[in-house]
Amino acid sequence: MSVSESLRLRREVSPLELFYDLVFAFAVSQLSHHLLEHLTWRGAAQTAVLLVGVFGTWAYTSMVATLLDIDRAVTRWMVLIVMGLGLYMNAAIPAAFADRAWAFMVPLLVILFFVAGVTATAGHSEGLREHFRRTLVWITVAAPLWIVGACVGSGPRLWWWAAAALIDVTGTWLAHPLPGRVLGSRQLGFDADHMVERLRLFFIIVLGETVLTAGRALADAPVEWSTVLAGAGVFTALVCLWSVYFGGGEDVFRTAVATTDNPLRSVRMGVNSAYVVLAALVAMAVGSELVVAHPLGHGSVALALLLFGGLALYLAATAWFFRATARGAWTERLLAGAACVPAAFAAVWLPPLVSVALLDLILLLTVVSLTRAHRRVAGGLREASAG
Repeated sequence: MSVSESLRLRREVSPLELFYDLVFAFAVSQLSHHLLEHLTWRGAAQTAVLLVGVFGTWAYTSMVATLLDIDRAVTRWMVLIVMGLGLYMNAAIPAAFADRAWAFMVPLLVILFFVAGVTATAGHSEGLREHFRRTLVWITVAAPLWIVGACVGSGPRLWWWAAAALIDVTGTWLAHPLPGRVLGSRQLGFDADHMVERLRLFFIIVLGETVLTAGRALADAPVEWSTVLAGAGVFTALVCLWSVYFGGGEDVFRTAVATTDNPLRSVRMGVNSAYVVLAALVAMAVGSELVVAHPLGHGSVALALLLFGGLALYLAATAWFFRATARGAWTERLLAGAACVPAAFAAVWLPPLVSVALLDLILLLTVVSLTRAHRRVAGGLREASAG
């Protein structure tokens, strides 16, 4: 099959891939709980390192399953094995910096080596196989840092694992280059629409986990007017976050991928930005839980950073992605992110209930401006492609 033919393939997301995603929905919950229980700068750094490892395995396996074709037997077995390993890895998240370092680290490395090894031997082209041989080099460089981190105490472990995570995420963002050898993505057959749908569904799952977090907080809180209003404010924020993407953003993403001559690059950039988006949503989920638990309590730096810092991070990451791929709908995101700065300062002294109302106001204005911008950008991309 030629590259041009393979680029035209369009495969539906399979039930197995959705089944696989459930393991990582569990991981998002675990990451949120870890951050909530370790609400310090060190706890935030630990959560970020764990997130890189966890989401890296999801993104890595999902990209490979798209490249290899999920309908192939070897791909299906690979996904099932990674799913089982991922369950053990994600179960160890809360104690990964305590007494379960090996329980987290071993499945992580086995997944990375296993997936790269499968693709290096079962890839449908020499270019794909050669790329994943380079990927194995990057994984091999980071592996000793993960292993040493598991051997040392919880204090220095953060530094060893942070270095390993930095190598892993840098390799992912740069497509695992070696001197004189880089990924020729224009010549590589790739079902871009399939991976776009995978990212879309994963985003829904992450938002769904945020809904569950808010629901659990409401279930534990007393039924009072302040709690009801806090729950409504959190729900409004979640709907707005959903609308920021699904209110035309996904149409822009799909159109940008469909009209570019290098769809794999655009999808890679979507995966790269998803690291930051996931971190932002985890932060906002924890902030929402704090608001529901103490709606009339005192503001704090931690709450301000979780709510408004999380939103600013989300908007900055998506602004970078839309600027790089669609060349539009990014200014509105940056302006909304800038509005989060004074709001965060105010949230240090405001009651959490007022802070979430301020968050909703910023999000509602962002939704209105982006709905118009998305229509304009998507239309411009189609006209440019047709011309």
